[in-house]
Amino acid sequence: MRRRRLALAGPLMALLGGCAAPAARPRVPDIVAVAAWGGTSPPLPAQAQPITRLTLHHQGETWKPGADVQDYLRRLQRWSRQARGWVDIPYHYIVAQDGRAYAARPWQIAGDTNTEYDPRGHLLVMLVGNFEVQEPTPAQWQGTVELVAHLLVQHGLHVEDLATHRDLSAQTLCPGAHLYRRFDELKRAVGVRLAV
Repeated sequence: MRRRRLALAGPLMALLGGCAAPAARPRVPDIVAVAAWGGTSPPLPAQAQPITRLTLHHQGETWKPGADVQDYLRRLQRWSRQARGWVDIPYHYIVAQDGRAYAARPWQIAGDTNTEYDPRGHLLVMLVGNFEVQEPTPAQWQGTVELVAHLLVQHGLHVEDLATHRDLSAQTLCPGAHLYRRFDELKRAVGVRLAV
């Protein structure tokens, strides 16, 4: 009987992928919920958008150290709804200079843009700052790597599914020269995080 069990174990283990432990998942970052920063979420659609890629943006405005991120998000939400007529902040996640990630528009709802590319199916991550004139802080860089790695796993995406706004639209310098020149470095860092 024991021999029969062992004989069956080989094909069964092959089907299950052997006895190796499942791959480790990247650390789940602490993401500040919309209600925690004083925002409100729009109603979710009956059907969530399918996520096929992740696109990186920058704020495009010079960020002053010590500025209140939560106040900025509340103002951005009001402007997005009142001045632009959008349902919410155009991005799904925001990364502050201290590396903390903030939830914004629900990922189930496609983002918005002032340029001609179609953001349907894109998960939009924006870093505060103007990276034409500023550099991402080390904490912001690390926070972005952790957030992006987590989101790729959460949505079944791969490093090859990352892009920047500039890759998709000729009408923009986003995410700014200083972040764009490091985009391949960011992808490598995310890949390392995914392999941990």
